[in-house]
Amino acid sequence: MNRMIIFMALLPVAIFLYYVFNKDRKSPEPPGQLLKAFMFGVLSVLLSFCMSIPFGLMGVYPETITTVWGAVRTAFFAAAIPEEMAKLFCLWLVLRKNPYFDERMDGIVYAACVSLGFAAIENIIYLFSNAEAFLTVGIARALFAIPGHLFFGIMMGYYYSLAKFYPSYSVKNRIFVLLSPVLAHGIYDSILMSLPSVSPVMALVLFVMFLLFCFKMWRHGSARIEELLRKDADVDVV
Repeated sequence: MNRMIIFMALLPVAIFLYYVFNKDRKSPEPPGQLLKAFMFGVLSVLLSFCMSIPFGLMGVYPETITTVWGAVRTAFFAAAIPEEMAKLFCLWLVLRKNPYFDERMDGIVYAACVSLGFAAIENIIYLFSNAEAFLTVGIARALFAIPGHLFFGIMMGYYYSLAKFYPSYSVKNRIFVLLSPVLAHGIYDSILMSLPSVSPVMALVLFVMFLLFCFKMWRHGSARIEELLRKDADVDVV
């Protein structure tokens, strides 16, 4: 049973890791560096708790969500802000003296590894917390939560690379390296956390919005990957 839960939790993470690695197959990063990024992503789970727990103790977000405003506060201060800040700090640790960070796509690859490292541990926790329905929860998270974390990583890595390779726009990109994943993550969680506190009709409307938001995230993330791959290819040609 425990092995099945762990397998169910890690399988979608492995699939999306392969997706990112396959996109970077023409100039792959050293496996040891990718493993390091993934393990730092695992570490970022603990770092995020160091921020989210104090926020909760200070009453920044409610213990129990009963309103949409409470859902928004919880989404941002219990999840999006501490989690993305922790991931960004770990990404910085991985890349600050990394000689292999020499292409634009590399930022996305390393950030995706960090983000999926976080997602792997979070997924294991969620599935064990819902062991009686781990299959249903696992499928739902494989379809939404894991690709969501991948997208947050893609956006973080995208702007991290832009800040490095286009220094004339460094200030803007340094802001968006955190702001972009925090906003996406916060909106994603706000919609989901609001569902129990609204009417059935409004919940249906919000769920449709959630599906559209996930679709837009995936298309936007795929476009950012292709953009940086094209820019790297153009540099190689020159």
